[in-house]
Amino acid sequence: MSPRTRETEHSREVQAPADRLYALVADVSRWPVLLGPCVRATQIERDGADERIELWARTNGTMATWTSRRSLDPQALRISFRQDRSTAPVAAMSGEWSFHPAGDGRTRIVLTHAFTAVDDDPQALEWIARAVDRNSVEELAALGDFAERPYPLEQLVFSFHDRVVAPGADPADVYDFVHRCDLWPERLPHVGRVDLTEDPAGVQVMAMDTLTSDGRSHTTASVRLCEPGERISYKQTVLPALLSGHSGLWEFERSGGGTAIVSHHTVAVDPAAVARTLCAGTTFEQACAHVRDTLGANSRATMEAACAYAASVVRRP
Repeated sequence: MSPRTRETEHSREVQAPADRLYALVADVSRWPVLLGPCVRATQIERDGADERIELWARTNGTMATWTSRRSLDPQALRISFRQDRSTAPVAAMSGEWSFHPAGDGRTRIVLTHAFTAVDDDPQALEWIARAVDRNSVEELAALGDFAERPYPLEQLVFSFHDRVVAPGADPADVYDFVHRCDLWPERLPHVGRVDLTEDPAGVQVMAMDTLTSDGRSHTTASVRLCEPGERISYKQTVLPALLSGHSGLWEFERSGGGTAIVSHHTVAVDPAAVARTLCAGTTFEQACAHVRDTLGANSRATMEAACAYAASVVRRP
């Protein structure tokens, strides 16, 4: 007997052209910044119009990860997907994004899902349905709000990185400094407070108070995904007033006889927040430059402190 399949459809009409909305969904690198449930999104493979992606997202208050195969059709304005590695209680899931011009510059976004539960468990099927409903409504609202902003997409979401090299340092020690963010108030002058929980291992939830170079204090919260010795990716869930989205990645790699640490940021600046957050007359472009300078300065301070810490570690032979 075949397992029960639940099918859902969610839609939203948005004051934005269909090709703009399609572009936002097609590029998964933007998802952690744009879509609230998504913590990390990575393209693993690409072959023409087909790709394989890995996603980490919050579902009903828990963290889940899966991989999906997607087929992109920019002419028909459709993106179909099918999970090829699911996480319990999901046994299988597939669906489609489609974008339908509705006249007067408006677009109707339609998001469909079809899914089954492990062991055909009816309670698990209801759990999945609640997660799909909650996340779909939130994602459609976020896409609509973002697409309606009167700026090119490449201005609304932008990325940058900084790199620092620690000669002679062991990558494990540099990683340890960034991983132990609960010790940052003792180690970093721009950090005033950190509250940290880690459950399960490798998934951290942190709340932090920081000071910027201009003396402003910010309270933020983040989810961090830790891969020991290699990388720590994160998404801010409580943001500074100027941002509507922020995700990042710390990478650790051997460089000659030492370690290179790279800090990546992807951010979305909220145009509506510029006037109330910065000085009167500040342009959107100036606000973006301010964000780059502020986040870059804090990241470089953290990386330099991590390198100094790693250089001070004495390893017994």
